[in-house]
Amino acid sequence: MNAHTHRTRWAVVAAALAAAVTVGVGTPALAGTPALAAPAAAATPRPSALPPLDPAALRAALAQRPGADVSAGFVRVTGSTGRFEGTSAEGGTDVDPRGRFRIGSISKVFTATVVLQLAAEGRLDLDSSVRRYLPDFPFASVTVGQLLNHTSGLPSGSDTFWGDGTTGWFEEHRLDAPTPEAVVASMAGLPLDFEPGTAQRYDGMNTFVAGLVVEQVTGHRYADELRDRIIRPLGLHDTDLPDADDPSLRRPATHPYLTVPEADGGGSHRADVTEQSPWPWAEGGMISSAPDLDRFITALFRGRLLPPTQQEKLFTVPDVPVFPGSSHCPDGTACMSMGLERLTSHGVVAWGKTGSRPGSTSGVFATPDLTRKVVYTVDPTALDGTATPYAIGLLATAFGLKPAA
Repeated sequence: MNAHTHRTRWAVVAAALAAAVTVGVGTPALAGTPALAAPAAAATPRPSALPPLDPAALRAALAQRPGADVSAGFVRVTGSTGRFEGTSAEGGTDVDPRGRFRIGSISKVFTATVVLQLAAEGRLDLDSSVRRYLPDFPFASVTVGQLLNHTSGLPSGSDTFWGDGTTGWFEEHRLDAPTPEAVVASMAGLPLDFEPGTAQRYDGMNTFVAGLVVEQVTGHRYADELRDRIIRPLGLHDTDLPDADDPSLRRPATHPYLTVPEADGGGSHRADVTEQSPWPWAEGGMISSAPDLDRFITALFRGRLLPPTQQEKLFTVPDVPVFPGSSHCPDGTACMSMGLERLTSHGVVAWGKTGSRPGSTSGVFATPDLTRKVVYTVDPTALDGTATPYAIGLLATAFGLKPAA
């Protein structure tokens, strides 16, 4: 398997979300919709036709937690259509609804926001080659904007940093801390997978490069720009991007673990993965909490972080096909904007992002008018996607949609 495959196995994939949820009989839900016809349509997203919030259905969805595959689950719903907060966990295990967890690829939304802010300030040009800012970057035809909406065609790079997809490998390597430069350098000598701008394929390599662009343009560490531009102004007290050699997680929402088979085949043991290196950095290394993610997406959608021109790009999806093998947008049409992912069905439209690190899978989504905002997190005990149906059920139920049988 290549690195792209390993990363996919560690995520709640939007393709699975789209394929496994229905509204009514045979109606696909939360699938990528056709690209918006014009920027004007993207700038003023239509309100969503939301079903009423159903707390009883959410409690039932939480109670369906598969004990062997998920050690804990949590969902928070806010907005003008109602509020809900609920948890499910193994006996004797506490879940702190305001605790912190590793948000994985939700970090990409923060990174895209910083890049769009720099564009608004005239400090970088989204249509310019990445090489303008990173002279040694090997792909002259890739633009900064194509990094953000995953149309760059960048190769996935080496398997070295992602391992073999097994819990045993991760237990042994959970404190490894490769640098962003080393990750990006693993593309050396590889060709582009497709002509930039002609297709969309979700790939975290784009965001590693985007983080390096931020550092080059500002002359500051990416983590410092993130803190000064988003975390402090919004008062996100539970949100940060630790240094790669800092595995700690203070005040965790849960205590995630992985089930690791014994080498001799004689059973298994639990590997506590509360502490692990946040080396995925701008691509997936951040830590946050449900209240902070709620506050962040609220501020983002209300235009507190971006002026109108850049805000429009959050809700504009390129009109390109999905590259074969992509882990997102299963209907074959792009669903990623410059920072967000669009999910829709029967007039219910939500934008947001999923994220995953070993032991923690989460998501934050909201309707464009913020009438409903959803944050969820579940703790898978494996890396093979067996927890995905449970996460799907929580997200679908929170938006009033019916998970498929």
